[in-house]
Amino acid sequence: MHEFEQHLRQELNPQQYKAATTFERPLMIVAGAGSGKTRVITYRIAYMLSRGIPQNQILALTFTNKAAREMRNRIAELTGRKLRQLTISTFHAFGVRVLRDAIVELGYRDNFSIYDTVDQLALLKETARELHFSLDGEDLKAILTLFSDIRTGRREWTDESDRYRELFNEFRKHLRVYNAVDFDDLILLPIELFRARTDILDRYRDRFRYFLVDEFQDTSKDQYTFIHLLSSESRNLCVVGDDDQSIYSWRGADYRNLLQFERDYPEQTQITLEQNYRSTTTILEAANGVIRNNTNRKEKKLWTGEESGRPIELFYPDNERLEAAFIAERIRTLALRERIRYEEMCVLIRTNSLSRSIEEAFLAENLPYRMTGGTSFFDRREIRDLVSYMRLMANQDDDMSLLRILNTPRRGFGRKTVEVLDRIARAGRCSLYSAIVQALHAADSPLPRRVTVDLEAFVELIHEFRDRLLKNRRDMANTLAALIERIDYWQHLVSEHPTNEKLARWKYRNIELFCESLGKWERHPDNLEPTLFNYLNRISLQSRDDEEDSEDSGRVNLMTIHAAKGLEFRVVFLVGCEDGILPHKRALEEDPANVEEERRLFYVALTRAMEKLYLTSCRERSIMREIVACSPSPFLGEIPHSLVEMHEPEEPVEQAEARDYFSLIRAKLGQQ
Repeated sequence: MHEFEQHLRQELNPQQYKAATTFERPLMIVAGAGSGKTRVITYRIAYMLSRGIPQNQILALTFTNKAAREMRNRIAELTGRKLRQLTISTFHAFGVRVLRDAIVELGYRDNFSIYDTVDQLALLKETARELHFSLDGEDLKAILTLFSDIRTGRREWTDESDRYRELFNEFRKHLRVYNAVDFDDLILLPIELFRARTDILDRYRDRFRYFLVDEFQDTSKDQYTFIHLLSSESRNLCVVGDDDQSIYSWRGADYRNLLQFERDYPEQTQITLEQNYRSTTTILEAANGVIRNNTNRKEKKLWTGEESGRPIELFYPDNERLEAAFIAERIRTLALRERIRYEEMCVLIRTNSLSRSIEEAFLAENLPYRMTGGTSFFDRREIRDLVSYMRLMANQDDDMSLLRILNTPRRGFGRKTVEVLDRIARAGRCSLYSAIVQALHAADSPLPRRVTVDLEAFVELIHEFRDRLLKNRRDMANTLAALIERIDYWQHLVSEHPTNEKLARWKYRNIELFCESLGKWERHPDNLEPTLFNYLNRISLQSRDDEEDSEDSGRVNLMTIHAAKGLEFRVVFLVGCEDGILPHKRALEEDPANVEEERRLFYVALTRAMEKLYLTSCRERSIMREIVACSPSPFLGEIPHSLVEMHEPEEPVEQAEARDYFSLIRAKLGQQ
């Protein structure tokens, strides 16, 4: 028997082994929660490499940069090889790769920009201004969501939404004029490219022969079309997923892609992983009891060889203040009495609005915690300013970036200057930067002499640092630091916060961290192409999970259920198990059938727990400053009663007992 195959037989259970060693045909791996999915995927790729399949023929797609890195690191450990030719990527990052290769075939220029939500909001406002379309009182993010849903086929124009149609069309035209794409384009444009140019599709089909998609239940219809176009010739497509954990329909995920896969690949093999390596029998039986109430699901029943474990505790506090106090008290007690570390405990919430009372209780009890979410590092104003400088240097047609930095720091350009430049750009059907260059070289420039002098200095600055950033490989961080000094960004921060120098220093420290991060990236030995364009694409694609990727030990985790998917904790508190929260009232108002996704969300929450699970359901809760009577979630009634016990208050920690705890803590820290 092949040596690595023997190793697999020792490390994997029979179903995992079969999944890891089956290739050269379509394969669906239905992987229940905690069933060792990532382990199977990494062993499968390592096994394929051991059987002589070249690295560059394998394409593995997932949803977060963190998952892609973890997969790559595990395969490297298993094989002991450098994996420079192995492609493990997010869908969107691979879409960028395709577009970087051939977007010119669709009429774009090479150095396109990727607009994130902040950029799109700015462009939406500009487009609306040009159309004299009032956005007063409008939810701008909801408009962007409508545009995305229209483009991806999740919604069609209605009598109600039709008033946004012209705005949508002009918004799309503006993106094209600015040589920019949005996140939807990173999937839709490669599909358009493959369908228009079969020679380009054939080139990718010749290159990649083996395909793997992780978290397949989270793929959208467009992502499925993307991977189907690539794999339909070789037929070597492996998809790994669990329909019971499909909780992202609101962003386009469609678990029915599992059924579409069966139709498109009728010769497929299907393997179900049901042995759970995470949770106790009690937790699994509770989860099974809930999820069996969903219809149209692939039948599976999770089981474990672990002991039954402690009962699930259900607590009915009078209000959210007592709910939060209970959670804070239990966390403190578990840390002291059972030596469970803070980072091994997690509080799950259905919506961010439930976090306030919990955060207040944690602050009052001096409990360290981390809230997943918040403002991304790259969304901070000072970082966006510098990124805009870099973007303009990479793509001088990027009007959004130019408008952001033209007066940052202040250079004395007023609204009238921008209006003149805008008129020149419109007349010449060109970008604002080109309009500046035209105005500077015109014999009869419409701009005052003082303004043209300042604009000349601005253009010279952009040209100088563009040349330095493009020519000096692995020296971008030093070049950026020189730019920051040249424009005196520190003085800009001081003038922006004249009464708060501490805040200015904090923001300047963020800039220093940004330069340090850029330096580490460009100097990394595995980074073969440390170019300005690659760096800008990287940070545009950076997922929120990357922002929270560092090991933040010693803190209790507070996060939404959606953010917790794929994670596990020794102890889980699930907050707000009330009708109207779980299932969420708004989701059911949109479509009563959404109760099945809400149940899947509840199931995902239960299966994050390894050893102990607490459920809380308030008798009343303050909602929008009103006290509202609450009813328990109907999902609670789907948990077998024998697995649940009502919470009884703990005996307080005695003083002598507390002294023993603190002695242990001091000993652990090496103190006397």
